Amino acid sequence: MFTGIVTAIGTVAAIEQRGDLHVRIACPFDPERIAIGASIACSGVCLTVTERGGSAGDAWFAVDVSQETVSRTVPGQWEEGRKLNLEPSLRLGDELGGHLVTGHVDAVGEVAERRSVDGSIHFEIRAPKALAPFIAAKGSITVDGVSLTVNAVEDEADGSARFALNIIPHTGEVTTLGALAEGDKVNLEIDVLARYLKRMQALAG
Repeated sequence: MFTGIVTAIGTVAAIEQRGDLHVRIACPFDPERIAIGASIACSGVCLTVTERGGSAGDAWFAVDVSQETVSRTVPGQWEEGRKLNLEPSLRLGDELGGHLVTGHVDAVGEVAERRSVDGSIHFEIRAPKALAPFIAAKGSITVDGVSLTVNAVEDEADGSARFALNIIPHTGEVTTLGALAEGDKVNLEIDVLARYLKRMQALAG
């Protein structure tokens, strides 16, 4: 489990095809504190560390990315030079600063609008029809691994949803969200509570 509070930005340093993708990610962590078998969320995708090395502040870790994961995440995410939001898994006793995040991407959304508002960034993200029932104003959503609050949501004629977010300067600087442009794709994970409520509603009906 994760909180959606990004602790660093990593960079895809190397990729090797070994059936699945073997991805090496450069990061500013201390390699002595990265355990083999540990989980790290990479722009919202929970992956298992298989190797690690380097030095404190100039480290790297490697993960294997299945074709299933590649097919369900942002196109181009697993390419050399790509920046990724990183978050180690939640430990018992850690502060839950965001919301409970599983690291399982539900769908890929698209940045429909970006504009500056009083120093912050106003984003409108288009989510596919399958996710529309799970997105609510003042509810939580994870965008590229970042826990965010939905400001407003509007249902589109085709059944999809368009929701608004406000990114403060700090968040824009310490995550990859500040570099997003209109038309860019993003990984979306709905609130786990919304998922279960929807399932209970379906069974009750």
